[in-house]
Amino acid sequence: MQPILEVKDLTHVYSAGTPFEHIAIEQINLSFRPGELVGIIGHTGSGKSTLIQHLNGLLKPSSGQVLFKGEDIWKDKKFTHFIRGKVGLVFQYPEYQLFEESCFKDIAFGPKNQGISGDELNARVRRAAGFVGLGEELLQKSPFDLSGGQKRRVAIAGVIAMEPDVLILDEPTAGLDAAGRDGILENIRAYQKAQNAAVIMVSHSMEEVAELCDRLIVMNRGSVAMDGSPAQVFTRAQELTRMGLSVPQVTTVFRLLRERGLALPADVYTVRYALARLLEGKEGRPC
Repeated sequence: MQPILEVKDLTHVYSAGTPFEHIAIEQINLSFRPGELVGIIGHTGSGKSTLIQHLNGLLKPSSGQVLFKGEDIWKDKKFTHFIRGKVGLVFQYPEYQLFEESCFKDIAFGPKNQGISGDELNARVRRAAGFVGLGEELLQKSPFDLSGGQKRRVAIAGVIAMEPDVLILDEPTAGLDAAGRDGILENIRAYQKAQNAAVIMVSHSMEEVAELCDRLIVMNRGSVAMDGSPAQVFTRAQELTRMGLSVPQVTTVFRLLRERGLALPADVYTVRYALARLLEGKEGRPC
């Protein structure tokens, strides 16, 4: 399948040519395909935020390219503007960016700026609200009268209403309680499946990315240190620890049990998978 988004030899230098020059990311090569749910993890300062801000043209590369369906997103200003509707970016704590007098108007802001109006605008707002589990009765309310979790849903719906082919989320569950976190993650997966969109999620929660993502990218010191399935990445627990990262708790539990002499697999990263492996018979069949 052809990538929808590609990064080729991407480098970004902050304050180039000054005493404060800093290489944030260097020679990054990645590709993302439709329908893929990718997690990006890494310690603070590893280059995660710089990378995702290049993916929809908020930052311009110092060198290298970002390609959308094979075309350089910086080929001209009009195309760069167009890309910001096709590659939607939800910042951390997006509820702080709400400003309209009603949830409907806040969700409608993005598609309205794309030239959408009338019945299509109305339909997009309601579809987006449905994807994030926002009830019809809340659309005419002020977003400032809602709970923190509901505000987060409104903010995410505002990006989803533009119906991006690529949805990027920076710590989408930060600050939410367990119920709010689970709800947001279900909403993200629902959008990805319904639209066959590529979804890219930055997270510090190893449990979240292990449970939700098909693929993980590990950033370290401005470079891609690992790129593979959750099983492939979390099997390399010692390397992750050296980078200052944790692993899912169940992965740690299985490692400690192996160190005590139990014959257990090294590629366990979710509780559900751990249970399945424990229940396997000697011939590899479920008991």
